[in-house]
Amino acid sequence: MKIQAKINRSIIIEFFILTAGSVITAAGVYFFKMPNHFSMGGFSGLSILLAELFSINTSLLVTVLNLLSLAVGFLFLGWGVGGKTIYCTLLYTGMVNVFEWIYPIDAGTTLTGEVVLELVAASLLGAVGAGLLFKCGGSTGGTDIIALVLRKFTSADISFCMMIADGLIVAASFFVFDVKTGICSIIGMLIKTSLVQTVVDSLNRRKSLIIITTAPHEIVTYITETLHRSATIWDAQGAFTDTDRAVIFSAMTTYQAAKLRDFAKTVDEHAFVTINKTSEIYGKGFLPFGRN
Repeated sequence: MKIQAKINRSIIIEFFILTAGSVITAAGVYFFKMPNHFSMGGFSGLSILLAELFSINTSLLVTVLNLLSLAVGFLFLGWGVGGKTIYCTLLYTGMVNVFEWIYPIDAGTTLTGEVVLELVAASLLGAVGAGLLFKCGGSTGGTDIIALVLRKFTSADISFCMMIADGLIVAASFFVFDVKTGICSIIGMLIKTSLVQTVVDSLNRRKSLIIITTAPHEIVTYITETLHRSATIWDAQGAFTDTDRAVIFSAMTTYQAAKLRDFAKTVDEHAFVTINKTSEIYGKGFLPFGRN
Protein backbone atom coordinates (compact mmCIF):
# COMPACT_ATOMS: atom_id res chain seq x y z
CA MET A 1 0.00 0.00 0.00
CA LYS A 2 2.83 2.40 0.87
CA ILE A 3 4.52 1.71 -2.47
CA GLN A 4 1.27 2.27 -4.37
CA ALA A 5 0.60 5.51 -2.48
CA LYS A 6 4.12 6.73 -3.26
CA ILE A 7 3.65 5.91 -6.96
CA ASN A 8 0.30 7.75 -7.04
CA ARG A 9 1.87 10.75 -5.31
CA SER A 10 4.72 10.82 -7.84
CA ILE A 11 2.25 10.70 -10.74
CA ILE A 12 0.22 13.57 -9.28
CA ILE A 13 3.33 15.69 -8.68
CA GLU A 14 4.57 15.00 -12.21
CA PHE A 15 1.16 15.93 -13.62
CA PHE A 16 1.22 19.29 -11.83
CA ILE A 17 4.80 19.98 -12.97
CA LEU A 18 3.91 19.22 -16.60
CA THR A 19 0.81 21.39 -16.34
CA ALA A 20 2.73 24.28 -14.78
CA GLY A 21 5.47 24.01 -17.40
CA SER A 22 2.99 24.08 -20.28
CA VAL A 23 1.02 27.03 -18.88
CA ILE A 24 4.17 29.05 -18.09
CA THR A 25 5.52 28.41 -21.59
CA ALA A 26 2.23 29.50 -23.14
CA ALA A 27 2.21 32.67 -21.01
CA GLY A 28 5.72 33.58 -22.13
CA VAL A 29 4.82 33.09 -25.78
CA TYR A 30 1.50 34.95 -25.74
CA PHE A 31 2.19 37.86 -23.39
CA PHE A 32 5.79 38.63 -24.30
CA LYS A 33 7.06 36.89 -27.45
CA MET A 34 4.10 37.57 -29.73
CA PRO A 35 3.54 41.29 -28.99
CA ASN A 36 7.26 42.06 -29.37
CA HIS A 37 7.84 39.72 -32.32
CA PHE A 38 10.62 37.92 -30.45
CA SER A 39 11.43 35.03 -32.81
CA MET A 40 13.66 32.84 -30.65
CA GLY A 41 13.35 29.70 -32.73
CA GLY A 42 10.95 26.79 -32.52
CA PHE A 43 7.40 26.74 -33.82
CA SER A 44 6.47 29.81 -31.78
CA GLY A 45 9.20 31.80 -33.52
CA LEU A 46 8.19 30.44 -36.92
CA SER A 47 4.55 31.31 -36.22
CA ILE A 48 5.47 34.90 -35.35
CA LEU A 49 7.37 35.25 -38.65
CA LEU A 50 4.63 33.67 -40.78
CA ALA A 51 1.92 35.71 -39.06
CA GLU A 52 3.72 38.91 -40.02
CA LEU A 53 4.40 37.80 -43.60
CA PHE A 54 0.88 36.56 -44.38
CA SER A 55 -1.22 38.61 -41.94
CA ILE A 56 -2.49 35.54 -40.10
CA ASN A 57 -3.42 35.32 -36.42
CA THR A 58 -0.31 34.18 -34.52
CA SER A 59 -2.19 32.08 -31.96
CA LEU A 60 -3.94 30.27 -34.78
CA LEU A 61 -0.61 29.52 -36.45
CA VAL A 62 0.87 28.22 -33.18
CA THR A 63 -2.11 25.89 -32.84
CA VAL A 64 -2.05 24.68 -36.44
CA LEU A 65 1.70 24.06 -36.57
CA ASN A 66 1.76 22.18 -33.26
CA LEU A 67 -1.26 20.05 -34.17
CA LEU A 68 0.35 19.29 -37.53
CA SER A 69 3.53 18.21 -35.76
CA LEU A 70 1.45 15.89 -33.56
CA ALA A 71 -0.21 14.44 -36.66
CA VAL A 72 3.19 13.87 -38.29
CA GLY A 73 4.42 12.27 -35.09
CA PHE A 74 1.47 9.88 -34.95
CA LEU A 75 1.89 9.06 -38.64
CA PHE A 76 5.53 8.05 -38.34
CA LEU A 77 5.94 7.18 -34.66
CA GLY A 78 2.49 6.09 -33.49
CA TRP A 79 2.23 6.23 -29.71
CA GLY A 80 6.00 6.63 -29.64
CA VAL A 81 5.25 10.36 -29.58
CA GLY A 82 4.55 9.88 -25.87
CA GLY A 83 1.56 10.64 -23.69
CA LYS A 84 3.35 13.47 -21.88
CA THR A 85 4.20 15.24 -25.12
CA ILE A 86 0.62 14.87 -26.37
CA TYR A 87 -0.79 16.30 -23.13
CA CYS A 88 1.69 19.18 -22.97
CA THR A 89 1.28 20.09 -26.64
CA LEU A 90 -2.51 20.21 -26.42
CA LEU A 91 -2.45 22.14 -23.14
CA TYR A 92 0.17 24.59 -24.40
CA THR A 93 -1.66 25.39 -27.64
CA GLY A 94 -4.98 25.53 -25.79
CA MET A 95 -3.64 27.97 -23.19
CA VAL A 96 -2.24 30.30 -25.87
CA ASN A 97 -5.77 30.59 -27.26
CA VAL A 98 -7.32 30.89 -23.79
CA PHE A 99 -4.97 33.77 -22.95
CA GLU A 100 -5.94 35.47 -26.20
CA TRP A 101 -9.63 35.07 -25.35
CA ILE A 102 -9.22 36.33 -21.77
CA TYR A 103 -6.75 39.15 -22.47
CA PRO A 104 -6.56 40.11 -26.16
CA ILE A 105 -3.46 42.13 -27.03
CA ASP A 106 -3.63 44.42 -30.04
CA ALA A 107 -0.83 44.32 -32.58
CA GLY A 108 2.01 46.64 -31.65
CA THR A 109 1.03 46.93 -27.98
CA THR A 110 2.89 45.35 -25.06
CA LEU A 111 2.22 44.84 -21.36
CA THR A 112 4.96 47.13 -20.05
CA GLY A 113 6.12 49.17 -23.02
CA GLU A 114 9.71 48.34 -22.02
CA VAL A 115 11.49 46.11 -24.51
CA VAL A 116 14.20 45.02 -22.07
CA LEU A 117 11.67 43.99 -19.42
CA GLU A 118 9.61 42.13 -22.01
CA LEU A 119 12.72 40.34 -23.31
CA VAL A 120 13.76 39.28 -19.80
CA ALA A 121 10.23 38.07 -19.03
CA ALA A 122 9.99 36.13 -22.29
CA SER A 123 13.37 34.47 -21.70
CA LEU A 124 12.73 33.65 -18.03
CA LEU A 125 9.25 32.22 -18.59
CA GLY A 126 10.52 30.21 -21.55
CA ALA A 127 13.43 28.82 -19.55
CA VAL A 128 11.35 27.98 -16.46
CA GLY A 129 8.62 26.38 -18.56
CA ALA A 130 11.09 24.30 -20.57
CA GLY A 131 13.00 23.35 -17.42
CA LEU A 132 9.84 22.07 -15.71
CA LEU A 133 8.93 20.03 -18.78
CA PHE A 134 12.42 18.57 -19.18
CA LYS A 135 12.37 17.64 -15.50
CA CYS A 136 9.52 15.21 -16.21
CA GLY A 137 10.52 14.20 -19.73
CA GLY A 138 7.80 16.23 -21.43
CA SER A 139 7.75 18.83 -24.20
CA THR A 140 5.32 21.11 -25.98
CA GLY A 141 5.83 19.23 -29.24
CA GLY A 142 6.67 21.28 -32.29
CA THR A 143 10.29 20.91 -33.34
CA ASP A 144 10.85 18.23 -30.66
CA ILE A 145 8.46 15.88 -32.48
CA ILE A 146 10.02 16.68 -35.85
CA ALA A 147 13.41 15.83 -34.32
CA LEU A 148 12.09 12.42 -33.17
CA VAL A 149 10.80 11.68 -36.67
CA LEU A 150 14.09 12.71 -38.28
CA ARG A 151 16.05 10.64 -35.77
CA LYS A 152 14.06 7.56 -36.80
CA PHE A 153 14.75 7.90 -40.52
CA THR A 154 18.14 9.57 -40.75
CA SER A 155 21.58 9.40 -39.21
CA ALA A 156 22.02 13.17 -39.36
CA ASP A 157 23.07 15.10 -36.28
CA ILE A 158 19.58 16.15 -35.20
CA SER A 159 20.74 18.58 -32.51
CA PHE A 160 22.90 20.40 -35.04
CA CYS A 161 20.06 20.50 -37.58
CA MET A 162 17.63 21.91 -35.00
CA MET A 163 20.21 24.52 -33.97
CA ILE A 164 20.58 25.58 -37.60
CA ALA A 165 16.79 25.75 -38.01
CA ASP A 166 16.44 27.94 -34.91
CA GLY A 167 19.30 30.10 -36.13
CA LEU A 168 17.57 30.63 -39.48
CA ILE A 169 14.34 31.64 -37.74
CA VAL A 170 16.20 34.17 -35.62
CA ALA A 171 18.12 35.46 -38.65
CA ALA A 172 14.87 35.88 -40.58
CA SER A 173 13.55 38.20 -37.88
CA PHE A 174 16.14 40.79 -38.98
CA PHE A 175 14.51 40.95 -42.41
CA VAL A 176 10.85 40.36 -41.54
CA PHE A 177 10.90 42.91 -38.70
CA ASP A 178 13.94 45.07 -37.97
CA VAL A 179 17.47 44.98 -36.56
CA LYS A 180 16.27 45.78 -33.03
CA THR A 181 13.86 42.84 -33.01
CA GLY A 182 16.48 40.54 -34.50
CA ILE A 183 19.06 41.45 -31.87
CA CYS A 184 16.48 40.97 -29.11
CA SER A 185 15.61 37.56 -30.54
CA ILE A 186 19.26 36.49 -30.50
CA ILE A 187 19.78 37.71 -26.94
CA GLY A 188 16.55 36.06 -25.80
CA MET A 189 17.50 32.73 -27.35
CA LEU A 190 20.93 32.82 -25.69
CA ILE A 191 19.45 33.73 -22.29
CA LYS A 192 16.83 30.99 -22.49
CA THR A 193 19.35 28.36 -23.61
CA SER A 194 21.71 29.17 -20.75
CA LEU A 195 18.94 29.28 -18.14
CA VAL A 196 17.14 26.05 -19.04
CA GLN A 197 19.91 23.81 -17.70
CA THR A 198 20.13 25.97 -14.58
CA VAL A 199 16.43 25.43 -13.95
CA VAL A 200 16.72 21.68 -14.51
CA ASP A 201 19.72 21.44 -12.18
CA SER A 202 17.86 23.43 -9.51
CA LEU A 203 14.86 21.12 -9.70
CA ASN A 204 17.06 18.03 -9.51
CA ARG A 205 19.32 19.38 -6.77
CA ARG A 206 20.09 16.83 -4.07
CA LYS A 207 22.80 16.25 -1.48
CA SER A 208 25.16 13.29 -1.20
CA LEU A 209 26.65 12.60 2.22
CA ILE A 210 29.61 10.64 3.53
CA ILE A 211 29.61 10.07 7.28
CA ILE A 212 32.55 8.55 9.15
CA THR A 213 31.33 7.37 12.55
CA THR A 214 31.54 4.88 15.41
CA ALA A 215 27.72 4.78 15.64
CA PRO A 216 26.68 3.37 12.26
CA HIS A 217 23.66 1.44 13.53
CA GLU A 218 21.91 4.50 14.98
CA ILE A 219 22.62 6.65 11.95
CA VAL A 220 21.56 4.02 9.40
CA THR A 221 18.38 3.33 11.37
CA TYR A 222 17.59 7.06 11.28
CA ILE A 223 18.23 7.17 7.54
CA THR A 224 16.01 4.19 6.72
CA GLU A 225 13.20 4.57 9.26
CA THR A 226 12.91 8.33 9.73
CA LEU A 227 14.12 9.76 6.43
CA HIS A 228 12.97 6.74 4.39
CA ARG A 229 16.19 6.68 2.41
CA SER A 230 18.81 4.01 1.94
CA ALA A 231 22.53 3.95 2.58
CA THR A 232 25.70 1.97 1.94
CA ILE A 233 28.14 1.10 4.73
CA TRP A 234 31.74 -0.06 4.58
CA ASP A 235 34.44 -0.57 7.17
CA ALA A 236 37.38 1.79 7.43
CA GLN A 237 40.25 2.68 9.69
CA GLY A 238 41.41 6.10 10.83
CA ALA A 239 44.84 6.89 9.36
CA PHE A 240 45.88 8.95 12.37
CA THR A 241 44.26 7.01 15.24
CA ASP A 242 44.15 3.49 13.72
CA THR A 243 40.63 3.28 15.19
CA ASP A 244 37.98 1.25 13.38
CA ARG A 245 35.26 3.37 11.83
CA ALA A 246 32.23 2.88 9.62
CA VAL A 247 31.75 4.93 6.47
CA ILE A 248 28.15 5.62 5.46
CA PHE A 249 27.16 6.96 2.06
CA SER A 250 23.67 8.23 1.27
CA ALA A 251 21.86 10.68 -1.01
CA MET A 252 18.75 12.72 -0.23
CA THR A 253 17.07 16.12 -0.39
CA THR A 254 18.65 19.24 1.07
CA TYR A 255 16.17 19.27 3.96
CA GLN A 256 16.83 15.62 4.79
CA ALA A 257 20.59 16.17 4.63
CA ALA A 258 20.35 18.95 7.21
CA LYS A 259 18.31 16.73 9.54
CA LEU A 260 20.77 13.85 9.16
CA ARG A 261 23.74 16.12 9.82
CA ASP A 262 22.16 17.33 13.07
CA PHE A 263 21.21 13.79 14.12
CA ALA A 264 24.70 12.42 13.48
CA LYS A 265 26.10 15.01 15.85
CA THR A 266 23.76 13.87 18.65
CA VAL A 267 24.80 10.20 18.50
CA ASP A 268 28.49 10.70 17.70
CA GLU A 269 30.01 14.05 18.54
CA HIS A 270 33.23 13.00 16.79
CA ALA A 271 31.49 12.03 13.54
CA PHE A 272 33.01 13.40 10.35
CA VAL A 273 30.37 14.49 7.82
CA THR A 274 30.85 15.75 4.27
CA ILE A 275 27.89 17.03 2.25
CA ASN A 276 28.09 17.65 -1.49
CA LYS A 277 25.67 19.32 -3.87
CA THR A 278 24.62 17.26 -6.87
CA SER A 279 21.98 17.57 -9.57
CA GLU A 280 22.43 14.17 -11.19
CA ILE A 281 21.71 11.09 -9.09
CA TYR A 282 20.45 8.10 -11.04
CA GLY A 283 18.75 5.07 -9.54
CA LYS A 284 15.81 4.08 -7.38
CA GLY A 285 14.25 7.07 -5.66
CA PHE A 286 15.98 9.57 -7.93
CA LEU A 287 16.34 10.07 -11.69
CA PRO A 288 15.73 7.13 -14.02
CA PHE A 289 18.64 6.32 -16.31
CA GLY A 290 18.31 8.06 -19.64
CA ARG A 291 16.87 11.30 -18.24
CA ASN A 292 18.70 14.30 -16.85
